[in-house]
Amino acid sequence: MALAAFTGAPPVQDQEPAVRRKSGIALVLLLPGVLYLVLFFLTPLISLIITSFQAPVVDGDIGQYQTAFQWQNYVDSFSEYWPQIIRSFGYALIATAAALLISYPLAYFIGVTMRGRPLVQNLLMTLVIAPFFISFLLRTLAWKALLSDDGWIASSLKALSILPPDAHITGTPFSVIFGLTYNFIPFMCLPLYSTLERLDTRLLEAGQDLYASPWTTFRKVTVPLSMPGIVSGTLLTFIPAAGDYINASQDFLGAADTSMMGNVIESNFLVLQNYPAAASMSVILMAVILVIVGFYVRRSGTEELL
Repeated sequence: MALAAFTGAPPVQDQEPAVRRKSGIALVLLLPGVLYLVLFFLTPLISLIITSFQAPVVDGDIGQYQTAFQWQNYVDSFSEYWPQIIRSFGYALIATAAALLISYPLAYFIGVTMRGRPLVQNLLMTLVIAPFFISFLLRTLAWKALLSDDGWIASSLKALSILPPDAHITGTPFSVIFGLTYNFIPFMCLPLYSTLERLDTRLLEAGQDLYASPWTTFRKVTVPLSMPGIVSGTLLTFIPAAGDYINASQDFLGAADTSMMGNVIESNFLVLQNYPAAASMSVILMAVILVIVGFYVRRSGTEELL
């Protein structure tokens, strides 16, 4: 007390109510967000996990299930749909790598090369964001029309003998991966641009002054400094691409032999009414993504992003 009076600071007893009052205000401010997460994230997740363990009702109709603890649902789902599981993550990985190869030079050009021309920089960023103003479904349908057998792309490639006369573009792994890459490029480009736009170009000049080649400067300076953008972009691209069901659907760019986990989940939920199988596949998808993301972030040394 004497020390507090000497230094002019309020006594400890007077500080405690203020601290409790600030803590109460913080809890009140956090309450809407916590309620939102509980209502729209935690509750559906718990319901999904409970559904994944359900068992069919004895002598019941199709789609009737009862609460149970049937681990066999996961075993059956994995053993039956393991090709779709592997295909989903394979397609997502290839699409993410392709999006990174396309987006990195684009983001570097916009964020670093065009830094002194803000008008051109803003115009280019608007063009990158522009696809968001069009429905995901409409964009995919447009590419289905362009890549169809009657479209000018396939017709031109066949006329130039690049494709055989009976070849198809839609309904192939190429068209599905192409659709994934195209639709998710903005998710890759924006985090990269955000990081590269803040890149200190004096560090690049220092590398040149130290007689480093452009490739060495890029590998030793640019890439490490842009690693947060690379990690964020790959996560924002890989996660939705692995669970996508539109591009691989037979109604869009895919076929029966290009179906992914999203198509299996959709079919079991809406067509077959096999809710435990669909729920177990959803849980498997989330679990595998969490493992892959955790391993990737740890290996890249950017754990603070989690």
